[in-house]
Amino acid sequence: MQEIKKYVEDHKQRFLDELFELLRFPSVSADPKYKGDVLKTADFVAQKLKDAGADNVEICETAGYPIVYGEKIVDASLPTVLIYGHYDVQPPDPLELWKTPPFEPTVRDGKIYARGACDDKGQFYMHVKAFELMMQTNTLACNVKFMIEGEEEVGSANLGIFVKANTERLKADVVLISDTSMISMENPSIETGLRGLAYMEVEVVGPNRDLHSGVYGGAVANPATILCKMIASLHDENNHITIPEFYDKVVELSDAEKQALNSAPFDLEEYKKDLEIDAEWGEKGYSTLERTGTRPTLEVNGIWSGYIGEGAKTVLPSKANAKISMRLVPNQNSDEISEIFAKHFEKIAPKGVKVTVTPHHGGEPVVTPTDSIAYRAAEKAIEDSFGKKPIPTRGGGSIPIVALFENVLGIKSVLFGFGLDSDALHSPNEKYDIYNYYKGIETLPLFHKYYAELNK
Repeated sequence: MQEIKKYVEDHKQRFLDELFELLRFPSVSADPKYKGDVLKTADFVAQKLKDAGADNVEICETAGYPIVYGEKIVDASLPTVLIYGHYDVQPPDPLELWKTPPFEPTVRDGKIYARGACDDKGQFYMHVKAFELMMQTNTLACNVKFMIEGEEEVGSANLGIFVKANTERLKADVVLISDTSMISMENPSIETGLRGLAYMEVEVVGPNRDLHSGVYGGAVANPATILCKMIASLHDENNHITIPEFYDKVVELSDAEKQALNSAPFDLEEYKKDLEIDAEWGEKGYSTLERTGTRPTLEVNGIWSGYIGEGAKTVLPSKANAKISMRLVPNQNSDEISEIFAKHFEKIAPKGVKVTVTPHHGGEPVVTPTDSIAYRAAEKAIEDSFGKKPIPTRGGGSIPIVALFENVLGIKSVLFGFGLDSDALHSPNEKYDIYNYYKGIETLPLFHKYYAELNK
């Protein structure tokens, strides 16, 4: 541990400078205008893997953005760790809500503010620097393979194709992913499950053009009003989702499981204070930790219609649109949920409008084992680094590729994140604590050490 700390201390400014350089690339995969920047980011990642000591580094082309691959096989008899991350980021909008430019990393109170600081540039780059550390100190105890993609924020459409076509190349014993969070640095944790995702877009169309709201209002169905009423009907008075069959395969937690989940440190008042809300909201009969980690949800991610410019325009819009995501729990299937959502939404549409439902990307929920060698290695690494055992938690987010790795490569994942729920992922002013960044670089080599030892 002392050798690790010394290397990090000796190189900490360079580690930070390199991360800042990475964060300056506006690698927004959702917007074609950033295509050149996304490709430059892939080049940067590939070069840094080479600089760190990786072999066979390659920018692997796909139908979308490339996957950066690299490896270091020190001994074929040793276990192999496949490290996954993504170099693409969410769009920075709305720009006016950022206190400092999203692609000019800025440090305030020991925190790095930039788009991608935590999700996932800061987190995957910890692995690159931890790998460099192990190479330079001759302490790499496992074979390592890197697979860093550029389309995670748009559903990883081409990753599955790549994985299926490269099963031999990607052969490993475990996948190590840092794209999740901890409870806090004082209460380190390891996520042992993730929810799945079904992402939809809906459109409600009424008249063949926008209409004068005085001449036609009250006589023609207003798509914006209809859409709002349809969306509102998707939850009942207990905030329970009303779509038939939606909960059919959901398994309730046992009393023991609920007790274990709710024993994690959680301050509801601090939670509300951080979000500047005066009350929590959710499905009746469940705690906040249960709602965010073990219950399925349905949320509106965006809604638009009619005139939203400056001033007034008295218009009855011809159409209204919304983007809706559903987080899924074990036993639910994204294709099945997408299908029953579409049928229900079309069924509840009144006469006078036409409804179109378009499924986008999805992914399956996963639960990772806590009795595996890999989990035990992560547990021991955190115990060494933090001085206390990590708490197993369930994550509310989705990483669809975890199920893909299990189904195609036949290997489990360890969700070894160092972010915090308060890091404003996908929001303006995303941040990542410098302390967490360095702590990750210190802890990851210990995982490799213990994973190799426990496999003997």
